[in-house]
Amino acid sequence: MKHEKHETVQVELPPELADARLPRYRRLRRNVVVITAIVALAPLIILTVINFLQDREANRVENRFAVSRILSTAKQNLDFVIDERRSVLALLIREQSYEELADDSVLRLTLQNLKSSFGGFIDLGIIDSDGRQRHYAGPYDLKGRTYSDQTWFHEVVLRGSHVSDVFMGHRNFPHFVVAFKHERSGEDFFIIRATIDMDLVNQQVYSLELDRNMDVFIINHEGILQTESIFYGAALSDETIPVPSGSRMREVIEVIGGDDGNAIRGYAYIDGTPFILMVMKRLDSPLLHWLGNRSDILWFLAVSIALLFTVIIYGANLLVRQLREADRRRVRAFHSIEYTNKMATIGRMAAGVAHEINNPMAIINEKAGLMKDMIQYSDDFPQSEKLLGLVDSILGSVERCSRVTHRLLGFAKRMEVRQENIDLQDLLQEVVGFQQTETVHRNITVNYDFHDNLPHIESDRGQLQQVFLNIVTNAIAAMDNGGRIDISGAPRTDGTVVVAITDNGKGIAEEDLKHIFEPFFSTKGEFGTGLGLSITRDIVEKLGGKIDVHSTPGKGTRFLITLPTKKHSL
Repeated sequence: MKHEKHETVQVELPPELADARLPRYRRLRRNVVVITAIVALAPLIILTVINFLQDREANRVENRFAVSRILSTAKQNLDFVIDERRSVLALLIREQSYEELADDSVLRLTLQNLKSSFGGFIDLGIIDSDGRQRHYAGPYDLKGRTYSDQTWFHEVVLRGSHVSDVFMGHRNFPHFVVAFKHERSGEDFFIIRATIDMDLVNQQVYSLELDRNMDVFIINHEGILQTESIFYGAALSDETIPVPSGSRMREVIEVIGGDDGNAIRGYAYIDGTPFILMVMKRLDSPLLHWLGNRSDILWFLAVSIALLFTVIIYGANLLVRQLREADRRRVRAFHSIEYTNKMATIGRMAAGVAHEINNPMAIINEKAGLMKDMIQYSDDFPQSEKLLGLVDSILGSVERCSRVTHRLLGFAKRMEVRQENIDLQDLLQEVVGFQQTETVHRNITVNYDFHDNLPHIESDRGQLQQVFLNIVTNAIAAMDNGGRIDISGAPRTDGTVVVAITDNGKGIAEEDLKHIFEPFFSTKGEFGTGLGLSITRDIVEKLGGKIDVHSTPGKGTRFLITLPTKKHSL
């Protein structure tokens, strides 16, 4: 019993189990890392997402406010500039009579005063009720021109005032017209018409402080640009801008996924004019804006993730190592149990054989020897030679039975591990002899091919018997009736011998081949424990050798056992 305990301590694990890179350990480590990382990083990720959403909302509100502020400022400026000039003309037409304005010198002086006091005025004209320009002050020769067929003329007649769209006209530069109607005695009237330079309006638009993604421009009710636009091009270009709804209130709206991408548009109608003030801000990607403005949070997140992963990976490795050690102890226990059970079974069987066979064989041997003595020492014993031959045959059979039982007892009796000088050829033939009944019954042929100079080796006989018996038993189980097993042995130049055991059975699938030495892996289903080859490899490596296997499905399997010839420390 003491020695059996020592054997349990000495049981070694296969390299596959000792290797932490086994697929199941990799899966375990990966699962631990992933699950722990999800649990640990989820709060950080949630907080980061919340911060991103808050930043996106704050940026949206900030952009809306910026557009609203620019829109309000620009509208106030434009309202003031245009209303100021309309009011001056309205005052002028009320304070001065037609006769006073009809004096060209007075009209020129009036234009000069308007330019110096208010700016933006280009020319002044007095138009009679027939649409003919009777008097004109300005840089062009427009006196006598008829406007009766113009739309603006009819609008002034009907409404009393008019502010035109921006147009090029005879002047060949952008401008717009402000006109007022004044009633004279009877049903007659006249119109004062002033041309306003668009530079006056542009100054109000371009003087605003805008960022690189913002544009301010004016369109008319047909969507035609009245001022130059950063996004859409020059004034009066062919580009048509979508006209916003007819609300007279300032409006700021978000446009998602339009022709301009994501943008915020603000618009306001300029009262008393055909102008619509537009403010547009194209939005950067919320993610890019957040990354650019939240670098401190990103650094904190990156450092936190790095620290967490360091701790998680360290903890996962520690856990896997502890589980691996637990598996080591468990497999050692199973190895010892399997080995002890097998040895106990063989021991009980050997004891039974010794009790049930050796005792009767001893009696037969004794009686046959007595009969032989009686025949030999009797001079007149009839047919003595024939009877002596029969008695010798009985004694020979008794001796053969004795050798079989002693061989079985020798295999089972592994109470002590000891080095012996072993003839591998005899050992292998002896092991195959244990399966002789099975091989004969199933018509399995066993062929031997040993090198002439195959040396004896110094090793443990009982353990080698167990190794070769496991392999031969598996070979027989893998073959159909009428199969063949080839056993060969040859020396190598490095002081080792190689024993090859080859069968022509069904072979081992490629996906199973790399697992056959793992504990509890079996291709026999419920009929195998999965420990036979694991124990075999354990024993071979403990004896200082190694075991290799090559197999082709449908053709057979070949085991190569390499053993040192000299004594190996167990």
